[in-house]
Amino acid sequence: MDNHKSSALALPTTKQTKDFQRSSSVSRNDFFGGVPMSHSSSKILRFQDDVELAGLQTRENLKFNLEYSKGSSENHKKSFKAKVLRSVFSEDYEREERKILDPRGRTIQIWNNIFLAACLLSLFVDPLFFYLLRTEEKSCIAIERHLEVALTLVRSFADVFYIIQIYVKFRTAYVAPSSRVFGRGELVIDPSKIAIGYLRRDFWIELLAALPLPQILLWFIIPNGGSTLANTKSYFWSFIIFQYIPKLYLIFPLSHDIVKANGVMTETAWAGAAYNLMLFLLASHVIGAAWYLLSMERMEACWRSVCDSAKPTCNYGFFDCNSIGNSDRDSWYGSSNVTNLCTPGSGYYQFGIYANAVTNVIGISKFFNKYFYCLWFGLQQLTCLGQNLSTSTYVGEINFAILIAILGLILFALLIGNMQRFLQSTTVRVEEWRVKRTDTEQWMHHRQLPPELRDSVRKYEQYKWVATRGVDEEALLSALPAELRRDIKRHLCLDLVRQVPLFDQMDDRLLDAICERLKPALCPQGTFLVREGDPVSEMLFIIRGHLDSYTTNGGRTGFFDSCRIGPASFCGEELLTWALDPRPCINLPSSTRTVKSISEVEAFALSSEDLKFVASQFRRLHSKQLRDTFRFYSPQWRSWAACFIQAAWRRFKRRKLLAELRTKSGEPECEESGLLRYDIDIPPPGSGLAAYASRFAASIRRNHPVMVVAKTSGSVEPGILSKPTEPDFSLIDQ
Repeated sequence: MDNHKSSALALPTTKQTKDFQRSSSVSRNDFFGGVPMSHSSSKILRFQDDVELAGLQTRENLKFNLEYSKGSSENHKKSFKAKVLRSVFSEDYEREERKILDPRGRTIQIWNNIFLAACLLSLFVDPLFFYLLRTEEKSCIAIERHLEVALTLVRSFADVFYIIQIYVKFRTAYVAPSSRVFGRGELVIDPSKIAIGYLRRDFWIELLAALPLPQILLWFIIPNGGSTLANTKSYFWSFIIFQYIPKLYLIFPLSHDIVKANGVMTETAWAGAAYNLMLFLLASHVIGAAWYLLSMERMEACWRSVCDSAKPTCNYGFFDCNSIGNSDRDSWYGSSNVTNLCTPGSGYYQFGIYANAVTNVIGISKFFNKYFYCLWFGLQQLTCLGQNLSTSTYVGEINFAILIAILGLILFALLIGNMQRFLQSTTVRVEEWRVKRTDTEQWMHHRQLPPELRDSVRKYEQYKWVATRGVDEEALLSALPAELRRDIKRHLCLDLVRQVPLFDQMDDRLLDAICERLKPALCPQGTFLVREGDPVSEMLFIIRGHLDSYTTNGGRTGFFDSCRIGPASFCGEELLTWALDPRPCINLPSSTRTVKSISEVEAFALSSEDLKFVASQFRRLHSKQLRDTFRFYSPQWRSWAACFIQAAWRRFKRRKLLAELRTKSGEPECEESGLLRYDIDIPPPGSGLAAYASRFAASIRRNHPVMVVAKTSGSVEPGILSKPTEPDFSLIDQ
């Protein structure tokens, strides 16, 4: 026995161990059971036709395989956790770790909105660097130090978002192009493939946008003497434009991604209009800042012209405010009269479209005054398409005016079109309703409908608009999945359905089936829902409003029964009786009552087909409870019950009167005649009251023909309101 145990627990031979080590290092392309595996770093053991292993006993083989299978399973689990999936479907992505972001996930959608705001902030901040330069009284250029610090902080804050965007793009999966044939496609979540794809597309553009070039210029190049302030304008132009174009380019694919993920750029029409207006103001902001910097350049060009006439005593370095106090500069400034020459009114130099800036803006030290004046200039020129600009003969100035005219034409057209589209979307339903109402009026006039019918049509259309606001609810719900449609119907209808006592005792499963098949119905005041004798095609459950239900018992003379149906009640119960019949006929039942709306009515309707399905579920409920509820709230059963009670009361009164007459006449009670128990019109022979009783009974019948009850149980005399058909709530044995 011990030997057997030791042989069962024996370790593999040396050859087996070598084979095991050799097979453990197989790559992902090795076979497992004849099938190549695609797991990276997988360690799979596969013995095929091993002679030594085949020589072992069966129990030893089994023990060895079990022990190795356990170890192999553990290694496989570790391998599976460490591996990186090459691609997954979007539905399976939720189960994976969050190291790779889903481009259609909620996280990326939120980040895209945040990054869009950061891009707009950066586009707004960059032109503000043009306002850093200002002129002093002694014809020199200086930098606004406080504005320099503020813009550096804000620009650095915006650059952080571009760096985060680069990191997010390296961790964001993309949809494989080959998987877009059907559905949402397959996500590629391999980091190496994501990185390669990103480096080939937008990486260099976003890296260029994230570089802090203006900060480097302000805090490293200029302070270290690498450039004078007179030459700073060209650096500002090159650095800002060099980065502004890629930043502006990134707005468009980002907006496209937001629209592709959400369906719309903004949730509301007003937000969309405000977004387009903000883009137009941003363009005005850029034009105004460029106009200010070009005005500074034109002013410096005038200074250089004066300086050229005074050479060699003058050099361009005098235009830097750091040179104030230099004796040579002070000598040149006092003899050149540069302050009076470089003004638009002197006629010495042509300032063209920059004349207003030289006069009103350049010498101002307050930033906000300069900024808003330039912003107004940009907004004015874009809206006027540059028509009020008087240019000089300088080519650069003329090109700038042409750019303003073209850009203003394009942006103004886009602004008007987009704002009109967004604002009209708020009233599109009203416009559709107005067009439909116009078509209805033309049709009624063409068909020469009488005024009363036209008024009815107008009232119905008006009431339908007030109730639904022009939204086709059925078409909207029919486009949704079945489960979502069921949940919405339950949310909208469940509380209202529970107000109907007939449905109050039903279980949730049956209520869901009812809610799913209910359709809203609107009835203006004075509408006949059904007339007596007409087929009943639907059953209505009243939510709001009141109905008048009456019957003449088939048009019989002298008969009229009326009742009012209000909220939490129903009508068309004949259809329920028809649907509950185990062997229903094809023809729909006829209505026993006329139903007319006496106010605007909102209700839910169940068609005959839907009611047939619901009625088949009724039989699974407690029949007695449902039968009592149905009888209590049914107008037809109420009328019959009232007639039955009235007939019994009058029968009792008639018996009592006959008994009093016999007592007064002294005649004994005749048990055989049954006068006290039955309503018999023929008195017993020999009675002295025979003639009077006969005339009294005939009078009762003439005055109250519908209240006479049957002499025998279960029979009804001709001309009396018949008992309604009893619905079959019992379970049908299949």
